[in-house]
Amino acid sequence: MGRTSDARQKILGAARSLIEGRGYSALGVAEICKAAGVPKGGFSYFFESKEALALAVVDEHWAAQRRDWETVLGTDADPLRRLRGLFEQTEAGQRAVQEGCGTVSGCLFGNLALELSNHAEPVRGRLQEIFDVQVDMVEAVVAEARDRGDVTVSDPRAAARAVVAQRPIRRAGPSNRARRCRTRRPR
Repeated sequence: MGRTSDARQKILGAARSLIEGRGYSALGVAEICKAAGVPKGGFSYFFESKEALALAVVDEHWAAQRRDWETVLGTDADPLRRLRGLFEQTEAGQRAVQEGCGTVSGCLFGNLALELSNHAEPVRGRLQEIFDVQVDMVEAVVAEARDRGDVTVSDPRAAARAVVAQRPIRRAGPSNRARRCRTRRPR
């Protein structure tokens, strides 16, 4: 039977922790490997570049977050209660991080989007795909609330973008969205 290794997961965990704490650009592969307790050569076995690692971190984080969003937004509760649940879930997650390490690092996606708005196109593009899916998920709930007469919005998509941009301790709102999309104004 072949030998199994948890080196890839160690690298992913260390990279996520370091990116959340210090950002992407300030990190080097050697520092990530040292924090993971993995030889530097192990990095290239699993990832062809630091950018590929960042994509893997983003994808792993989104897989977990998407499950959480689907759980909260997919219940039978009233639409506005589900939206409130999304905010409460975000707050609870940030509080848990703060209690664990004493600081609030904010949103991994939002922080990376700000930092990488003018470079690392594959990472920026993947973040944009994730934000678009988040907006799709929230838009469905906002449209349901409108159809029930709970809210009066003429454009559920625009309302959903506002909700996603303004979630607690999330990101810098519309100006961040404009920078993330590299547009002069938010979409």
